[in-house]
Amino acid sequence: MKFTVDEFMAMLPLAATEKWKDGVWDIEPFEKDGVRLVFFAPRGADNQNAHDEDEFYFIARGTADLVIGSARHYAQAGDAFYVAAGIDHHFETMSSDFATWAIFF
Repeated sequence: MKFTVDEFMAMLPLAATEKWKDGVWDIEPFEKDGVRLVFFAPRGADNQNAHDEDEFYFIARGTADLVIGSARHYAQAGDAFYVAAGIDHHFETMSSDFATWAIFF
């Protein structure tokens, strides 16, 4: 299977929801044995909360600030970040082309 940034960017945003009033900016194209791949390219506010699973972010395109707990990290294409389950985190100051892969496990 092959997944590309351009393929998923063309599909976003999905329809707005109560939580994501500007549209849903993630797609979950793969899941197997408790591991999920998510493509996430938020625009506007990133309204995510802490998750019940650990996750890795692999920044695919652009830049953003990733706030994990009380720490702020500059994130750019090529960077990888680990976020433990239960830790509040979100992206801020995203560039217009920002996109990341997330792996939940």
